[in-house]
Amino acid sequence: MKDMSHDVRLNCAHEEAIDRVTDALAAEGFGVLSRIDIDKKFREKLGVDFRPYTILGACNPALANLALGAAPEIGLLLPCNVTVEQLDGAALVRIINARTMMDTAGYGDDEQIAPVGREADERLKRVAAALAS
Repeated sequence: MKDMSHDVRLNCAHEEAIDRVTDALAAEGFGVLSRIDIDKKFREKLGVDFRPYTILGACNPALANLALGAAPEIGLLLPCNVTVEQLDGAALVRIINARTMMDTAGYGDDEQIAPVGREADERLKRVAAALAS
């Protein structure tokens, strides 16, 4: 899917990248609600080795409150996911494009939800820009 994420490559180790992402999210009002270490789960559940790959579930409570107040089913699209994976000695960070997510789910023209999605995406783009600088 085109424009699914805002991608940033960081020249650092996996855990350092997660720390940097978490700090950048916090600067834009997002907290990390969940962390799933896919590599550890694959090892535990499947006995398979996989590169370090973590999914962070990020949430901006004020924006989530607006969205859920307007359409409770929007909870199916929350939290905003961020992935961090180790590739070739660097960390690749992918941050969901909230605008694309809203468009895909059919909320792109919704008068109440679309502005919330745009605001979330602007904040997430700033997270990506902060990480890239």
